[in-house]
Amino acid sequence: MNNLNRQLTNTENTLPIKVVQFGEGNFLRAFVEYAFQKLNKEVDFNAGIAVVQPISKGLVSMLNDQNGLYTLFTKGIKEGKEIEEKELITNIVKGIDPYQDFNAYLELAKKEELQFIISNTTEAGIAYVESDTPDMAPPSSFPAKLTVLLQHRFNHFSGDVKKGLTIIPCELINYNSDTLKKIVLDYIELWGWSEGFKSWVNNACTFHNTLVDRIVPGYPKDQIEEYNSQLDYKDNLIVSAETFFLWVIEGGEDLKAKLPFHKTDLDVKIVNDMQPFRTRKVRILNGAHTAMVPFSLLYGNETVKESVDEAFTGPFIQSAVFEEIIPTLDMEKAELEAFANAVFDRFRNPFVKHMLSSIALNSMSKFKVRVLPSLLQYVERKEKLPVHLVFAFACLLQFYKGEFENRSMPVNDDQAIMDDLKSIWETSTFEEVAQRVLENTNYWDQDLTKVKGLKEGVALALKNLNTLGVQKGFEQFQDELKA
Repeated sequence: MNNLNRQLTNTENTLPIKVVQFGEGNFLRAFVEYAFQKLNKEVDFNAGIAVVQPISKGLVSMLNDQNGLYTLFTKGIKEGKEIEEKELITNIVKGIDPYQDFNAYLELAKKEELQFIISNTTEAGIAYVESDTPDMAPPSSFPAKLTVLLQHRFNHFSGDVKKGLTIIPCELINYNSDTLKKIVLDYIELWGWSEGFKSWVNNACTFHNTLVDRIVPGYPKDQIEEYNSQLDYKDNLIVSAETFFLWVIEGGEDLKAKLPFHKTDLDVKIVNDMQPFRTRKVRILNGAHTAMVPFSLLYGNETVKESVDEAFTGPFIQSAVFEEIIPTLDMEKAELEAFANAVFDRFRNPFVKHMLSSIALNSMSKFKVRVLPSLLQYVERKEKLPVHLVFAFACLLQFYKGEFENRSMPVNDDQAIMDDLKSIWETSTFEEVAQRVLENTNYWDQDLTKVKGLKEGVALALKNLNTLGVQKGFEQFQDELKA
């Protein structure tokens, strides 16, 4: 079988470079390249992408060996139906390793049709490294590399404001572009570059905060023979992803005109404020995950799919989301419910085996950020306890005991937290466990024993869990809380 290349697939490599992308990993190739290929096909966007390897070791050489080509397989559930698709991605014009050819990297700044900078250099990538200098080839950090590229473009086009760039980072930190812009301006200050260049960055370039959402398992090594059997070429960069796709970008009408995703069926939302969408994702998707893990592991499930399909745990998780989390959010109910239904489609994806134990890491801190705000907001709005979320809270404390019904639990957290919870469980009654954990402001940044009824509710749930098991314990807890 022949190696994948453009001659073999009869695909030309003549697209003008409109996008410089920092990062060549699985996520960007299954997300950004996919999105821009949609624009190219459906809106005649005519955008080529130059991929920059952001660290010294990466995949650019493999990408260039295949002329920038690779196959994207998407699999998932949509409106209850299984969907499997594959697509040859063709819009990468070149890959550049600035550690091997820094001049080729700088040449990108001179591209007439360049409009966009996209990045995903991991959460740690948007960082200020004071030791970076402008004469390094290249500087170590992504923001420093970007600052150098912008300065070369500013110089090459003599500060032309029409040559400013639209910068859209995809790193999974809140306010990602605000953070990136601040660091770029810090480098300009550190390196003593001109006020003219600083003004060009501030006024000619635009920075846009984003939220990205797509599960990308990546190279399917365990099923590679099955994937290869569907191709008539050898592809070393196959990438697999779920069907679901969401990209929320902060921007106005100018950005919508530059990126006409509204002319495609892709779920790209260009909005004035992405924070409601971030809150929606954290509370519904991440919150359901976090509330589910200890509860479902105690019950005996092993995977996310098993949890939402099982006759008891599935309706429990559904009720927690639709009856207790969604009522605490301020977006339109229909939109929230549509998103939640899509989330449960994702949870049921038969092509992604998502182990509960693999998402149990740091469950205490995750609960504080993802679930506790919904619980507290529900109490404030309804003036009563949310039955499912309080029971999930008790399951979290039970989980950190380390064992349940003679089964070991896969607790994985900071050692000090695990030691503290283990110590509490060794010497305390259910009431004392609830008291000591809920009053610990180091865990929650507040004393939760001051929330009316919460301490008593958690203690009661712990008692029923340990005397009746998960299912009967919850049923008894629900009856007693309503009484």
